[in-house]
Amino acid sequence: MTRRPKAVVAWSSGKDSALATHVARQSSEVEVVGALTTVTDRYGRVSMHGVRETLLDLQMEALGLPCTKVRIPAPCPNEVYEREMARAMSELRRAGVSHVVFGDLFLRDIRAYREAQLARAGMHGVFPLWLRDTGELARDMLRSGLRALITCVDPRVLDREFAGRAFDESMLAELPAAVDPCGENGEFHTVVVDGPMFARSIPVEVGAVVERDGFVFADVLPLEEA
Repeated sequence: MTRRPKAVVAWSSGKDSALATHVARQSSEVEVVGALTTVTDRYGRVSMHGVRETLLDLQMEALGLPCTKVRIPAPCPNEVYEREMARAMSELRRAGVSHVVFGDLFLRDIRAYREAQLARAGMHGVFPLWLRDTGELARDMLRSGLRALITCVDPRVLDREFAGRAFDESMLAELPAAVDPCGENGEFHTVVVDGPMFARSIPVEVGAVVERDGFVFADVLPLEEA
């Protein structure tokens, strides 16, 4: 029997990477052996999504996967980001990992950038959700039992009142027509707290909502920290 190549998932803490993990695990293409996450060191949070590192650790426990954390400063120049990611990729490659799973949906420039960076590391990308209709995909997530909360909103395109809300049918129904149902253009980001990719759900509650660096963040806390 041919052994599947080892892969890590580019784990953002949100719904797209979570579903991509689930789909990749169900396929015969790769063996998912870990996760790779960028953490903004200054805040101790998942970059852009604003998710607490303690909540990230609970996600990893529920996934049953080890996590390689790439720590970056704030602000982070692109050359620093690329240097730290290249270092992490090199370590993963030495450990036998040859593929990275991404939850990207349709942004071709982002995919091309990822593939170019992976090629330099001698690695390959896997995109299990690529070009899926995002309206149908969002509802497939909900039908699968995935539960997520909105942690970050771009107030230029989406009302700040969406921060902290559940990613559910009522939220999708209220999105402006110009906003992608999966937030693929950066309109919003999420944190997953339950779903078929998890061995157990993570109890949380929504704390303070703050504006920082032009974005609105809802602080989602594990209940033991609330």
